[in-house]
Amino acid sequence: MKKIFSLLVLILFSLSSPSVADEVDIEKQLIGIVGAVTGTVKTETRDLKAGDKIYLNETILAGVESGTQILLLDQSTFTIGSDSEVVMDTFIYDPATSEGKIVASVKQGSLKVISGLISKKNPDSLTVEVPEGTLGSRGTEFQTNVTKNQTSTLLIGPGQNNTLGLRPGAVLVGNKFGSTLLNNPYSMTTMQKGKAPGQARKITKAQLKKFKKKMKALKVAKLSGASKDEKKAIRKQIRKDLKAAGLDKDEIKSLIKENIKKDKEKKAVKKKEKKKKKKAKAKNKKTKKKKAKAENKKTKKKKAKAKNKKTKKKKATAKKKSTKKKKATAKKKSTKKKKAVKKKTTKKKKAVKKKTTKKKKAVKKKIVKKKKAVKKKTTKKKKAVKKKTTKKKKAVKKKTTKNKKSAKKKSTKKKKAVKKKTTKKKKAVKKKTTKKKKAVKKKKVVKKKKAVKKKKAVKKKKVVKKKKVVKKKKVSKKKKVQKKKVAQKKKKAKKKRKKKK
Repeated sequence: MKKIFSLLVLILFSLSSPSVADEVDIEKQLIGIVGAVTGTVKTETRDLKAGDKIYLNETILAGVESGTQILLLDQSTFTIGSDSEVVMDTFIYDPATSEGKIVASVKQGSLKVISGLISKKNPDSLTVEVPEGTLGSRGTEFQTNVTKNQTSTLLIGPGQNNTLGLRPGAVLVGNKFGSTLLNNPYSMTTMQKGKAPGQARKITKAQLKKFKKKMKALKVAKLSGASKDEKKAIRKQIRKDLKAAGLDKDEIKSLIKENIKKDKEKKAVKKKEKKKKKKAKAKNKKTKKKKAKAENKKTKKKKAKAKNKKTKKKKATAKKKSTKKKKATAKKKSTKKKKAVKKKTTKKKKAVKKKTTKKKKAVKKKIVKKKKAVKKKTTKKKKAVKKKTTKKKKAVKKKTTKNKKSAKKKSTKKKKAVKKKTTKKKKAVKKKTTKKKKAVKKKKVVKKKKAVKKKKAVKKKKVVKKKKVVKKKKVSKKKKVQKKKVAQKKKKAKKKRKKKK
């Protein structure tokens, strides 16, 4: 709200001439006025100065370390940061009802938005388009930074249950892959191409510095180098422009007063919050000191206990080491003597073993030679015997195979002849049995049909008898009814006669 106030004051007391806007060739649909400019800010056709008019579909280009602040006709403020490109695509506004629609697109750089009367009437009527998706403002103050890789969006406020009774602010960041709602002050999200927006998270100090850095170049322009007559002429011209846009002098003054009140209320709220924070910090410090003292006492006690345990352990270990050393020295002396005795005995044993092994090896060699010679002779004899036996076996096998083949041929012929006879007999038997079965089946079918016919005839007779009985009963009932009627008529006739008499 403070920035709205500053912008209104700048519009009323700006020193730059608005005559440049009259030379613009684009469609002249006035949407706002430039409140402040630092550095080089321009459109596609002109350089911008404080007090210049802004028209629909104009592309606003802010250079490096430059910026501008624009007040729209519905009192929304657009602050454009350094190295930025912003286009005002749609602006529809009815001053009588405060209804309308605002659509702006950020190609690169930074844009800070404070919503005005249109958003106050309908919170969903202000949208900002970015390369990765859209930002839907819901009556709030927010900032977006557009870079090559991603778009970062920060919600500034106001928060829920605020002391000024304002509608809680929110920004819906979304694209075709998903959406994220920012509804807590100083929460942010990032959005990349081909991905859904990230989850809402609280902004860090480093990230907040980056957002503020983009707006650092913009400072409220100071009035200098202008006479009183020039100031009056500029004021008159701006008032005419505001009246043509649907804003009267009284409305502007009332807005300024409202904004001053709101600023005072905000300052009071901030002071209260600061006091609360200081009290909370003081309490936290006291509690931390108490905790630190208690922890120090505990740590000192623990350290003392630990030292006592360590000293006891050291003494015990020193005793153990001394006893171990004594035992180790005694063992070493005894082991050295044993090793010397063992070496002497092992040398004697090795010499004896060498002599015995040499003798054994010589004896073994002689025995092996004799065995090899015997084996050669036996193998030759075995081979000759095997050859003879194999020849005899082959001749016997040939004879047996021939006999077997001839016997097999004879047996197969006999089996085939027997099979033919048996198959013929079986076929004849099957034919006879099938004929008998068919005849039996026919007889059974005929019997069943006769039985069914008899049953049907019996049923028909029963039905006919029942019908006859029913008819007789009906006839008897009718006769009875007729007799009753006749009797009743006779009685009635008698009564009439009696009455006549």
